[in-house]
Amino acid sequence: MQQEQYYLYSSVGCHLCEQALQLCLTQLSSGQIRVVDILDDDDKEPEQKGSLYDKYGVSIPVLKCLANDRELFWPFDELALQEFLA
Repeated sequence: MQQEQYYLYSSVGCHLCEQALQLCLTQLSSGQIRVVDILDDDDKEPEQKGSLYDKYGVSIPVLKCLANDRELFWPFDELALQEFLA
């Protein structure tokens, strides 16, 4: 099983996030990317609640590389994604 290498910050019902995920899956396997709901704070400590929403609430979808913490903000196309992944 491949380890996740990227997070796609998203939210339920976000049609742009769905488009971004489909685009990402043309370049990455489903095992390489994890969709992270910025509103899902159930598993976080109280001091961390809301931090993803505060950071990405108006920017989603955002693709984050876990290896170097680089982020690719929407809108991005196939070429921008390829350059980000290179």
